[in-house]
Amino acid sequence: HCYVPRGTPADRALHRHFRPSPGVASSARAGQYGLSMLLDIHTHTHPGSWDSFLSPDQMVDLAKESGLDGLILSEHDWAWDGDAARDLAKRHDFMVLPAMELNTEDGHFLVYGMHKYAFGMHRSHELWGHVEAAGGVMVAAHPYRRQHPWNWESEKEWADAIDRAKLNPGYRFISAMEIGN
Repeated sequence: HCYVPRGTPADRALHRHFRPSPGVASSARAGQYGLSMLLDIHTHTHPGSWDSFLSPDQMVDLAKESGLDGLILSEHDWAWDGDAARDLAKRHDFMVLPAMELNTEDGHFLVYGMHKYAFGMHRSHELWGHVEAAGGVMVAAHPYRRQHPWNWESEKEWADAIDRAKLNPGYRFISAMEIGN
């Protein structure tokens, strides 16, 4: 769950990099913010990521069954080959786009528009240099994961957790922040 305002640099970059492959169904629909699509922007498959047991085909089948318009494969620290993602999309007649989830010293970031790992990307400022050069976008993945309060019922502890998260130096490079994962 992530909202990127229309007309922003992030919106333009996402549209530049994420166009459905020819021959793949697109189900853009009118919504609150104009034409919209329901995408899962943070998915992992096996064997690409250690925390998934779903094959790419199973992931697509589940996304279709769930009513999604498409999904973005964001494996840990590597990107799908564009041709392989297009083949998967065509095989299922469903939008499938490649991305990456990169582990940095400042947490995890979803990276759209850049499709290769480069040395130094474990530092968010160096990652941003590569993303910017590619005309891509960075999104903070599960930004509060390391900030959760001990007492989940305490409003003060949640406020403190948010204050701690705001100090993350990597967040100065993001275009959006994931709000559900």
